[in-house]
Amino acid sequence: MSTYNALQETPWTSEAPLSSNNPSESFHSYPEDSVYRVTPRHLAGDDGALAERVGDALAGIGWRVWPTARGTLLYVSPDGLCGAEWLLASYPFELGGLPVAWQVSARPDTGSVMVEWNAYFTVGVPHEPLADFLLALDARSAPSVGFDGPEVVLDELGTRGWFRDADRPHTTAFDPGFSASVSLEPLPPLVQDGDPRPGQVGWQAWADLGFGDPYLWCASFSSSVPHDLAAVFASSVASPAPVMRRTLPARTEDRLSIVRCD
Repeated sequence: MSTYNALQETPWTSEAPLSSNNPSESFHSYPEDSVYRVTPRHLAGDDGALAERVGDALAGIGWRVWPTARGTLLYVSPDGLCGAEWLLASYPFELGGLPVAWQVSARPDTGSVMVEWNAYFTVGVPHEPLADFLLALDARSAPSVGFDGPEVVLDELGTRGWFRDADRPHTTAFDPGFSASVSLEPLPPLVQDGDPRPGQVGWQAWADLGFGDPYLWCASFSSSVPHDLAAVFASSVASPAPVMRRTLPARTEDRLSIVRCD
């Protein structure tokens, strides 16, 4: 674990609220061994397998894994520059009333004791966008450096049929059903970045069923996360391609297109 001990520096102590309370998600269980094609992706949930699916993706690209003393699982990239930690056992803090499940971090070189940026993902986030984000991160030779501006995120969402907020066209986009948003916002409390200056902004993404309703999932990218990496996550969240599920969030069932595969 000493190869990426900088990941252990975040003080997991309290809540970073994006909204008020949010009850634990319940799932509708379909017939045993049945598999379904589901759209839209951002309402499909994590199939109750967020740890397994993301862990399998990381193992497939050669990331090493260790259990930690806090009951978490720490994955480290082969070059030692990137880390992803399954945190749910330690219940570090909350975003939007939901516990953070994964933290992803990168540092500029193996000699650095501090990470350059962090990204956080709660329970309920579809595992496909998170896996795509990690695959894109792994493919970079310089994971802490970005060259694109924030427009790359909004442009990518636009190609997926999302539209920009009329009042904030350069920072915010919504899905056509108004059930998900990606927005450049001030960082929530406890979201840490390598840039210590106050007033930093980063991409925040979430899904809900309406104003004032509990969040289905949240993701928070600190200010130094390269915009093109955030765009990979956003593009995958907005993808019209169906995802495979055995269980679905009960609250979104009536808004999903569900096709049985067997």
